[in-house]
Amino acid sequence: MRQLRIASLVLAACAQVLAAAATGIEGDWSGVLNSGPNKLRTVLHLARAADGSLTGTLDSVDQGAMGIPISKVTEDGRSLLIEIKAVGATYGGQWSADGSEITGVFHQHGFDLPLTFRRGPLPELARPQNPKKPYPYDVEDVVYDNPKTGNRLAGTLTLPRSPGPHPAVLLIPGSGAHDRDETILGHKPFLIIADFLTRRGLAVLRVDDRGVGKSTGSMQGATTVDLAGDARASVDFLKSRKDLDPHQIGLIGHSEGGIIAPMLAAESSDIAFIVMLGGPAVTGEEIIVAQQYLMNRAMGMPEAAAEQSREVERLVLDVVRQEPDGAVASRKIHEGIQKMSVGLPEDQRRLLNEAADAVDKQMATLTSPWYRAFLNYDPRPALEKVKVPVLAMSGSLDLQVPPHQNLPVIAAALETAGNPDYQIVKLPRLNHLFQTAQTGAPAEYGRIEETFEPVALEVMGEWITRHVNIK
Repeated sequence: MRQLRIASLVLAACAQVLAAAATGIEGDWSGVLNSGPNKLRTVLHLARAADGSLTGTLDSVDQGAMGIPISKVTEDGRSLLIEIKAVGATYGGQWSADGSEITGVFHQHGFDLPLTFRRGPLPELARPQNPKKPYPYDVEDVVYDNPKTGNRLAGTLTLPRSPGPHPAVLLIPGSGAHDRDETILGHKPFLIIADFLTRRGLAVLRVDDRGVGKSTGSMQGATTVDLAGDARASVDFLKSRKDLDPHQIGLIGHSEGGIIAPMLAAESSDIAFIVMLGGPAVTGEEIIVAQQYLMNRAMGMPEAAAEQSREVERLVLDVVRQEPDGAVASRKIHEGIQKMSVGLPEDQRRLLNEAADAVDKQMATLTSPWYRAFLNYDPRPALEKVKVPVLAMSGSLDLQVPPHQNLPVIAAALETAGNPDYQIVKLPRLNHLFQTAQTGAPAEYGRIEETFEPVALEVMGEWITRHVNIK
């Protein structure tokens, strides 16, 4: 009986190997790219074209970069070379005899990193904080217009079941095209915040960005000022509701939303309070230069290389800010990088040239109206006019809007405003999404199960309830 059982196992294993080999290399492959302190979950999608060649895309899940096009796949027996020109990378690998994995090296910007893909998708991570139905409050889908632009905004309004009128909060997301939950890498931070605050007796409105979900219009060409106009229309919608108190409407802005909230509060008398979650207080150019350096260091880049990268970033942003023509900007950037590379060792010159080529691929973004406006916009003048209560929160590991760069500027601006009621809170070990983190690098966002640290929710909730009248 023991010999028969062993023979059955061997036959089953052989069948699995033959089945995998027969399937071919086409399909989904997942792996983890180890880049020092950060591990990036990566998915490779391969398909066989009509002419027999391989095509596909690559997902860098933890960086939120999905569907990166593969330029070319070269097969030689069980070896393959994958070129990904969009990000200046290649992957050379060997497909195993049993068809279960591809072992190789990922090359990008002068770095060679081992990467093994195994057949199948990545396992989904749990998001334990997502609230479960039934909710102890009412949920209403709402639609209204921004009368100045004509675009229609769609969102979700959560309402306490206690008698109104209720104090209300508008949630304003960060940069990029976001749905009403500010979904990022499977996390839904605005869903978590809305659930938490509505259970405390506040009505909460969260809205799809223009051109996202059920909202009309387009993010193409829209600047932060344009998005502030959409937020203004949302405030007007809240004021029109008889079940809401028009004198108790507050704003919670995350990241770029933390720029928009003071914009509105500085120009309007109908904002009762604002909460800035990782909100910038210096120009976009200052923010980007700082975050580039901090992220590189968090990902294990040596100090000298991170400093050099910071100088390249300063050069790029300075040219982009001053030169409206993308082709001219690209030429000036290449010329500037060539000057920087004089006298450097060959490997450093190669890295600088690769950086210049990477900038070319991003030129459409770098010269977009939103990016140019963001580089130049200084939040300080608006903050210096804000008289309503302000809570400014940040995580000590926020590398995208560094607290040491921004929190003191917020405090100084509110002092200039003569604002008698503001609180600055820096919470330990939290990243830009207010998750408990190890390094704060964006590559960690998707791997962390926590969506919004409970203590951060409590700090925000307690501060807001002290500033409103909940019936």
